[in-house]
Amino acid sequence: MANILMVISNGIAVKSYRTGYWSEEFHVPLNVLEAEGHTVSIASPKGGDGMVDQFSLNDETDPDGKSREFEKLGRWKDTLRLADLQGKDYDVILFVGGHGPMFDVSYDPHAHRLINEIYDNKGIVAAECHAPSVLAFTYREDGKSIIDGKKVTAFPDAYEPKEVIEFLPYSVEQELAKVGTYVDKLDQPALAIWADDQIITSRDPASSESIAQEIVKALKKD
Repeated sequence: MANILMVISNGIAVKSYRTGYWSEEFHVPLNVLEAEGHTVSIASPKGGDGMVDQFSLNDETDPDGKSREFEKLGRWKDTLRLADLQGKDYDVILFVGGHGPMFDVSYDPHAHRLINEIYDNKGIVAAECHAPSVLAFTYREDGKSIIDGKKVTAFPDAYEPKEVIEFLPYSVEQELAKVGTYVDKLDQPALAIWADDQIITSRDPASSESIAQEIVKALKKD
């Protein structure tokens, strides 16, 4: 069985806007991976408590209440600090989406270090929704992004709520397009694509199951 590190945001407040990780993108892959018998550890840039985006818990985004029930379990509490971790200890690193990671996870040097360490050790690097921005900002020894020239996906500009755009530090779609080949396939209900044999990204909350199942299949091949 694999040792998997899931990374969530500690949360951010920008003026009147508060955001963090997206609950569905946390609990869906977590449940899939643990059901397969893998060991999953939870980390964040600062360590300690992560913060959920409350919009991921409302009636529109969580109509069946699964996310609200999951948050009661407290898996976001007492997370490991990225600076304290070593890539050699993990087979997979999975970055949970939400607007929060755009602010803290994506710029974290220890997130970049762990990505490179796990990748160099032939592990899997995965990122959901807004979190693939961390890949755009992760550079290899040659100075190029780890996804340079590769096919990737992430939350598309077309899906961004207009009321939050003014608070965001950048467009994830545009940052990925600067270094890789951005794909959204908006005609498909879910999308998770491999950039190469080790890097996988997913488009949106509806794709959480897809990326989790792709990771499971990849681990079974090892």
